[in-house]
Amino acid sequence: MCSVNNNGSAKKEATSILLEPSKSTLSIAGGFPASKGASRSCSSEISQARNMTLTYRELDNAYGISCVSTRGSYGGLTGLQNLGNTCFMNSAIQCLVHTPEFAKYFREDYHREINWQNPFGMVGELALAFGDLLRKLWAPGRAPIAPRPFKAKLARFAPQFSGYSQHDSQELLAFLLDGLHEDLNRVKQKPYIKSRDADGRPDEEVADEYWANHIARNNSIIVDVCQGQYKSTLVCPICNKVSVTFDPFMYLSLPLQSATTRSMTLTILTSDSTTSPFPCTVSVPKHGWCRDLIQAVSIACSLKTHEELKLAEVRNHQFHRFLDDPCLPLSSIKDDDRIAAYKISKSSKNSLLLRLIHRCRPQETGSNGLSSQWNAFGVPLIASIPYEDSITRGDIQREVQKILLPWFGGDNLIQDTDGDICADYVTDSPKTNGCPSKTLSLKFSLQMADKSNELIDLSAKEGKSIRVATSSAPAVVYVDWSRDLIEKCSAKYFENLPEVFRYGPVSKKARTEPLSLYTCLEAFLREEPLVPEDMWYCPQCKERRQASKKLDLWRLPEVLVIHLKRFSYSRSMKHKLETFVNFPIRDFDLTNYVGNKNSTQRQLYELYALTNHYGGMGSGHYTAHIKLLEENKWYNFDDSHISLINEDDVKSAAAYVLFYRRARSNDNVLTSNGALPIPIEPKSEPFQT
Repeated sequence: MCSVNNNGSAKKEATSILLEPSKSTLSIAGGFPASKGASRSCSSEISQARNMTLTYRELDNAYGISCVSTRGSYGGLTGLQNLGNTCFMNSAIQCLVHTPEFAKYFREDYHREINWQNPFGMVGELALAFGDLLRKLWAPGRAPIAPRPFKAKLARFAPQFSGYSQHDSQELLAFLLDGLHEDLNRVKQKPYIKSRDADGRPDEEVADEYWANHIARNNSIIVDVCQGQYKSTLVCPICNKVSVTFDPFMYLSLPLQSATTRSMTLTILTSDSTTSPFPCTVSVPKHGWCRDLIQAVSIACSLKTHEELKLAEVRNHQFHRFLDDPCLPLSSIKDDDRIAAYKISKSSKNSLLLRLIHRCRPQETGSNGLSSQWNAFGVPLIASIPYEDSITRGDIQREVQKILLPWFGGDNLIQDTDGDICADYVTDSPKTNGCPSKTLSLKFSLQMADKSNELIDLSAKEGKSIRVATSSAPAVVYVDWSRDLIEKCSAKYFENLPEVFRYGPVSKKARTEPLSLYTCLEAFLREEPLVPEDMWYCPQCKERRQASKKLDLWRLPEVLVIHLKRFSYSRSMKHKLETFVNFPIRDFDLTNYVGNKNSTQRQLYELYALTNHYGGMGSGHYTAHIKLLEENKWYNFDDSHISLINEDDVKSAAAYVLFYRRARSNDNVLTSNGALPIPIEPKSEPFQT
């Protein structure tokens, strides 16, 4: 858990108050009620701060000194005390505070832009609390600050962050950016604007229209700096209707996935006596569909033109579900599922599909007798029987015998005097049920379930015809095995099917080879099916469909925030990925990832801050690495500890949220969101790109 530093003795200082005169009764950052006589001019405070002589002191050691303010020649090296598991908050705040555009904005007279009446905001209180904290962190000569007033405001407007439990710094960051935007939204009355579909119009026209509509309702410093736009393309899997929209984003959440394909193992079973069941491993798109799996397996098992594949998930020796829908996403098939692929003759009008479930009576404990209860065992099978006018019970018996012949190692089909099939099998008995001396009769007791689930004994009156339903519904047949047949059959067919994917030891290459940030971005932008919970309403089908979705970057912001999705949650477990991501510190080139090809400007970004998470779920610790652009030096912000670090130490497997800033050029060009770059005060020491 995060440590709490209590050895600081910083004095309580008066809160800087910024209030609209008509709002003088509001509670503001610092927790003090505002009065008309309590406000001070923030420009005066900034002026005093600029006139003070700042001295630079190197850190005493590589780990920093607890509760000692270490000043750089340009300021910005004040720590935040840990109030008790507040490292998640401290790391996120430091990254925002050291965003140059925000540092400039909140040290000026920003209160003129506070939207006091916005029902979606916090009546300006969150912006005031953040602005006050930012000024304290950039003020000269101060000890590490205890951010209690800010945390109190945070708990008031976001109760999920109240108390002193550990939280996710990215979730806090998302709330802060959204909350600050609403508090500082320049739009006082949001107009209602109905979005139009693309309907074949050029992407550039549609994107600009969507962006103009967005700006008409959302216009703040947060939008100016952090918001971009991506193109979202949805395709209906049934009617192929294409829907294109252009949506804003505040940050990108990238999956830590290095592989674009997925290895899946199935068991191939045939409905004739030529081939024994065998495992088949294929490679399919990681975010593909069931049709991709069927196609890959069809090629791997040399499926003939007169054959088709039936895929089914098998659980407890019975059919759990059939994978008939070609648009079923492969993500619905888990690694520990067991899938069987059945090669059968293509279904026709005059064919009956059989689903065969094997059963046996277990040996009773402490007795030489058998139990009266039938239990499922082995691998269920599928068969297709063609017919002309009718099917007899004997036809089904012989079809089952033909399918099961390879299970007994037989190479030849031999008919006995009664017309039953025998396997060419070595046996000591001179004759078995009318079969020659070196064969085994494959006579089974068969029970077929009718419409009312009543069992019909197919072993009796084999010449009697059975009624075939006019529908294409398959017939369920229970194959009851004797102990003698079980003993003669190969034991491997009674075992469970292999899992779709079995995890083994991680290879040395996989452990050491870094995952590129570009690869994570490509995985984020890759086309994939929507999860069932996010079904899309197709306007052409007039039904909800599990459409495929493709994202493309269209308009990039001045500051690009990238969240690496290290944490995964499920009903049964929580997991953190310790994957090392190789992210560029400079020259992060996104030019080829932007769908708007009319933009001639190179999309280059440079890293200036990031948060880190060390440890496991619920018991970790957050820090921040931040580059002071004026000094061109990197620092580690660990609550109230601040230490100088080498650029080589910035990258680690703990990196969690990355902050990139558009690389500056000498040309006064428009930014990607259509506005001039925010002016930055001249630097004494230029930032090297």
